[in-house]
Amino acid sequence: MSVLSQPEFLPAGRAEMERLGWTGLDILLVQGDAYLDHPAQGPALLGRWLVAHGFRTGLISQPRWQNPAEARQDLTALGRPRLMAALSAGSMDSMLAHYTAFRKKRSDDALTPGGRAGARPNRATLVYSGLLRAVFPGLPILIGGLEASLRRLSHYDFWQDKLRRSFLLESKADLLVYGPGERPLLEAARRLGRGEAETALENIPGTVRPRRAPGPFPDGALELPSHEDILSRPALLMAATLAAEKLAHQGGRAAWQSSGERAVLMQPPAEPLSQAELDFLYGLPFSRRAHPAYREKIPALSLLAASLTTHRGCGGGCSFCSLALHQGRRVASRSLGSIVNEARRLGAARPLALSDVGAATANLWGARCLAGPENCRRVSCLWPGICPHLEADQRRWLAMLKELAALPGIKQVRVASGLRYDLALSDEKTLGDFLACFVGGQLKVAPEHLDPYILSLMRKPGPDLFQRFLKFFESRSGPRPYLTPYLISAFPGSDPQRMRLLAGWFQKRRWRPRQVQAFIPTPGTVATAMFFAGVDERGRPLKIARSDRERLAQHAWLRPSPPGPQAGA
Repeated sequence: MSVLSQPEFLPAGRAEMERLGWTGLDILLVQGDAYLDHPAQGPALLGRWLVAHGFRTGLISQPRWQNPAEARQDLTALGRPRLMAALSAGSMDSMLAHYTAFRKKRSDDALTPGGRAGARPNRATLVYSGLLRAVFPGLPILIGGLEASLRRLSHYDFWQDKLRRSFLLESKADLLVYGPGERPLLEAARRLGRGEAETALENIPGTVRPRRAPGPFPDGALELPSHEDILSRPALLMAATLAAEKLAHQGGRAAWQSSGERAVLMQPPAEPLSQAELDFLYGLPFSRRAHPAYREKIPALSLLAASLTTHRGCGGGCSFCSLALHQGRRVASRSLGSIVNEARRLGAARPLALSDVGAATANLWGARCLAGPENCRRVSCLWPGICPHLEADQRRWLAMLKELAALPGIKQVRVASGLRYDLALSDEKTLGDFLACFVGGQLKVAPEHLDPYILSLMRKPGPDLFQRFLKFFESRSGPRPYLTPYLISAFPGSDPQRMRLLAGWFQKRRWRPRQVQAFIPTPGTVATAMFFAGVDERGRPLKIARSDRERLAQHAWLRPSPPGPQAGA
């Protein structure tokens, strides 16, 4: 494979491709977001990764899906790719991008020029796959990204209130990539490039392949409850979800699930990228700008422009969170040198305030498991307490932030990513230094609730720990708490009485929480299995607020406006 130089932008039109001297593409990427050449955007990251490995890769963003002729025009702008097309619905599940927790249609989209809604379809993975199949018959079609990753098996769809099959079967794609896509996409491209037509997409870690039921399936593969069995016995969705979660963490074993005459075979997860590979990936020459074809601003870019990603994955294992299900519980971190070099490049262009240094859980940078996933039987590295095998040096994390702050051209460093306060409290001296140096007007933390029973269902630490953190924060920041606590209403197991007690805790402190999200049953999570099946992880019955009316009644307890300061105001 020839060595390719990195373009200023991945080509999005034939003229751009020809300027690079490319007569055609090897791989076409399609996405539901506008094209931001930023490492926080999956297709941009994957496109540059593939180019770096010698594959001519182009990117079509937000094809006009409403009209078949316009869709064909957009999708064929770069010609038929030689090897394959791979698609993503975007950085968010398209249904979450379109609808609120109470199924009201959103009026804006931060990842679309002008912030307008409607540039991507509902369940964009299915729509884009069908369009690509019609435009490029016979071409291998791969689906991935967050939407496909979380819908890789039979899953509950909150917006339709029904159980749906794997998106691989619904889309009629050839392969579903779950989790970070660098390794699976590169392996598929290499095999297809070698002409392995019949077996190119078989047995690739981090992928799901369609099969005929009842098999045969590999020896040792785990049989998950079938789609039909879950329909007849909803509690089996909990069994299937817990089994898939365990496989995603421990790896080493394939699993399969049947749906009528079809089935899906899920390979073990791909190995996380090594530190050297992450450093290489994030060191590629991202312009951090929107593609020049856009005439209107893309709102999300202002939030991303001065942010740095330090790691992937999260060991929290919260029952409602899709991050670990997609990125994995094993944290993969960039080196200090890689992060410093990126910050230095940004500061060299112009004096800059870094708006966020972190990831979903900022203070897990550098964390590693001393035991190894194959020996782990826990569902979380942090719940019900911090695992003794988890190494997460908070002093090293603080030293990294201080080194960034001392760089020429860096005016300020802030951490806007979420913080695990249970982990931060394990080293109070470091926590105090962090609060003094790197917290701007507010600090995001996520107690989610203060009821011990609900917190146990969430796999979150008990209320005493949050109150200890709040007391520590107040002792360093004055009497007015300037935290932004994230809370969830109407969680499975909750009822109006529990919500009233939670609201009362804040009202006593004359503190109005601003970040309150009604629980949304997103596909694939343990909490969604609770919502659908009406049982907890042990099979015990749960109270479920199913209707929007019930959910709104619980949500309303945290939305009144009592006098006093507002959390995160």
